[in-house]
Amino acid sequence: MSKLYTARDLEKMIEQGQCLSTVPANAKLTPIARDILRKHKMKPGGAPAAAPAAAAAQGANAPRIHSPVLPNAVFDWTPGSDPKTAAELETFFYSPEVQSLKERICGIGERIWNKGYVDGNGGNITVRVGDNLVLCTPTLISKGFMTPDDICMVDLDGNQVAGTRPRTSEVNTHLAIMKNEPKAKSCVHAHPIYATAFAVAGVTPPSCLIPEPEVFLGEIGFASYQTPGSPANASEVAKLAKKHQSILMQNHGVICWGKDVEDAYWKMENTDAFCHTVTITMQIGGPKQYGPDKLKELIEIRQKLGMPDHRLDELKECELCDPAAYTVHTAPQPSPACACDVKAPTGDVDEAMVKQITDMIMDKMK
Repeated sequence: MSKLYTARDLEKMIEQGQCLSTVPANAKLTPIARDILRKHKMKPGGAPAAAPAAAAAQGANAPRIHSPVLPNAVFDWTPGSDPKTAAELETFFYSPEVQSLKERICGIGERIWNKGYVDGNGGNITVRVGDNLVLCTPTLISKGFMTPDDICMVDLDGNQVAGTRPRTSEVNTHLAIMKNEPKAKSCVHAHPIYATAFAVAGVTPPSCLIPEPEVFLGEIGFASYQTPGSPANASEVAKLAKKHQSILMQNHGVICWGKDVEDAYWKMENTDAFCHTVTITMQIGGPKQYGPDKLKELIEIRQKLGMPDHRLDELKECELCDPAAYTVHTAPQPSPACACDVKAPTGDVDEAMVKQITDMIMDKMK
């Protein structure tokens, strides 16, 4: 049986001084591992990578026709093709395509950890890989130090179907987004400092300030506080996913969704950078907005890129820009459960004793 080589396997070989030519000709490679071999101009079995046939046929000096193509990290599956039996799930879970996605999840985990968006075992990441299958990060693990072997797989009801570590309890919020918005193929949840500060303050940043957030984020949503991992939190966030790809969760953090895990991560980075900029702007005179006609142009660009945006359908042009510097979200605050009630003392008061003590104090004061 041929061995599966991942990007980490090849990187370890390079670190140890092993030649990549030792990779067998019949080896299975994840897409990222294949890219590493191409970078080093090698093929499995030790053969140097061949030049493109068209270029070889035309000769080295012949002009080349180059058609640039955007990379596509979306995981597409055939509807109705989900594996069913335990053996089928195991084979699928360790297939080269899914192994590649696990590597990407670990890479994004390392990036959110390096950016300071998570601490301890905070944050979680998901990628949808079937009608009813989703890869997710496990519970109680630092996102900066995960390996593909740590990743789990669950169904859309949150039942774990593969993986050796238990899945995160907060996966239910991700699954609720995916159920409510089929375009959501990946979610990233984290606690970036500036965006989380906005969430704790109950504030969303204003529109009509910077073009890039309007194009790549759209309107940022705000979900009222619910216990993390609870059905109430999943429901609260999911109902916002149709209109918002970035959602501040009150007193908690941020969750973003995208067409793939890189796209979802970008939106997290965009959100925190935007909140950071607004924070500084408020300290040096406050934001100066451009007009709603300009925002309309940006929303149209966003829609051409295939990103959802409800504003042109639901708002008049004059309503597109926030009238205030920022939007404050208020909600009834429950009384603290641990509040102490101070009750008046019971029993009779010795009036004579009170008079005697009072007289003594007055004599001392004289």
